[in-house]
Amino acid sequence: MNWSASIRRFHRWLSVAFTVGFIANVVATWGGAEPRFWVHLLALVPLFLLIPTGLYMFAQPHAARWRTMRHIPQEQ
Repeated sequence: MNWSASIRRFHRWLSVAFTVGFIANVVATWGGAEPRFWVHLLALVPLFLLIPTGLYMFAQPHAARWRTMRHIPQEQ
């Protein structure tokens, strides 16, 4: 398995964890009482990990295009 596929799979599972944490956060605050601090972290921890993996996947096609452009001889 290559590095890119591992990052993509990790990002996918992080998005599932973020969704579950977000739903838990909404349910906890819906009850009326102020939820504990760790309930908010259920959504924030995956979100902070989603940022670098998402940026990596966003930059991947641009980096590949830059690498191919670097090896193409320039016309004069």
